[in-house]
Amino acid sequence: MDNVFKALSDKNRRQILKLLRKKDLSAGEIAEHFDISKPSLSHHLNILKQANLVQTERQGQNIIYSLNTTAIQELISWIYDFKEKDDSNIKNGG
Repeated sequence: MDNVFKALSDKNRRQILKLLRKKDLSAGEIAEHFDISKPSLSHHLNILKQANLVQTERQGQNIIYSLNTTAIQELISWIYDFKEKDDSNIKNGG
């Protein structure tokens, strides 16, 4: 989970996830939305991949990036469980 929070801590990586929510994209297509160097973009994509937030698939010479919805669902579940525990502490006077 630490890798997920590290990945989400950067606004560029959050923006990449928003783009991938709409459709799968190649690195070149992602780069069109940013004013950063290709090595920087590659670094951001690698962090997202290490956090398991994106998946890759080779299509010819391109690598296509897609959102890993399973990892996003696990994060949402973790946050929901965290909130549930917090709510029960409030109800129990804790």
